[in-house]
Amino acid sequence: MPIKLPQLSRREFIKRATLVGTAAAFAPQIHAGLFGKPRDRDTFFLLSDTHIAADPAQAHLNVNMADHLAAVSRELVVWPARPAAVIVNGDLAYLTGKPGDYTQFGRSIAPIRALAPLHLTLGNHDEREVFWNAFPHESEKIKSVPQKQTGVFSSDRANWFLLDSLQTTSRTPGEIGPAQLDWLARELDARPLKPAIVVAHHNPQFPKATTGLLDSDALLAVLTPRRQAKALIFGHTHDWKIWPHESGIHFINLPPTSYPFHEDRPSGWVRCTLADDGAEFELRSLDAKHPEHAQVKKLSWRTT
Repeated sequence: MPIKLPQLSRREFIKRATLVGTAAAFAPQIHAGLFGKPRDRDTFFLLSDTHIAADPAQAHLNVNMADHLAAVSRELVVWPARPAAVIVNGDLAYLTGKPGDYTQFGRSIAPIRALAPLHLTLGNHDEREVFWNAFPHESEKIKSVPQKQTGVFSSDRANWFLLDSLQTTSRTPGEIGPAQLDWLARELDARPLKPAIVVAHHNPQFPKATTGLLDSDALLAVLTPRRQAKALIFGHTHDWKIWPHESGIHFINLPPTSYPFHEDRPSGWVRCTLADDGAEFELRSLDAKHPEHAQVKKLSWRTT
């Protein structure tokens, strides 16, 4: 299953933050009740494309990625309630998934881990074995599909299916693959009664993928007839957009935590809050003056 990092205790967070010199920056939030805040069991924080480098001073497209992730972390820890979980959807590392990238990523996410369990998926700038080795003692790594990081977790109002679309490190397109698609079909069939939300790094692309998900049609062939499948969440394009597929499945394109490919597009994170018949997705842009900042999209699930 995808690596799930458990929530840190107050003691463990302070220990780690002190070791990497971030305790002072987050001390006000700690004393304001970070560990005592209520948990919203229907809310999830969604991040994508962090692109953290071994060198925290590394910048790309005029953006310092470590600074952006730190800014997102500060926003998350002052949110009024803790989420049920946090998902970081691929391209955790800067370019080729070097060991130092994941070391720095692990340091950067310590404040987020104080909030909730953290689920991590992989993108085309990650390296699977290096990533697995970076979290050897605190991760769940039961591989449902050989050499893929695939898994499912349940929340009160939905089942979340986390897929691995990494095909080749540093090669732009991605692929789910036949074995993972078979696994997804079986797991969906075993959970027909609760809405299913599918998360993968690469974007579906039609009619023929060149930079996105090469087997987009095959993925939709699994999801479309299974009416419990309600939404497909992805990153990769460094953009923020939501639109309906002809099947009624919602496509949710997460913005990058790091750098947008176009300077007029937002970077930041997304709040997802589930209801019985749908969900809200809210963009939280790091630029509070961006015209789409705090934009809320209310989605209704397709009927069974």
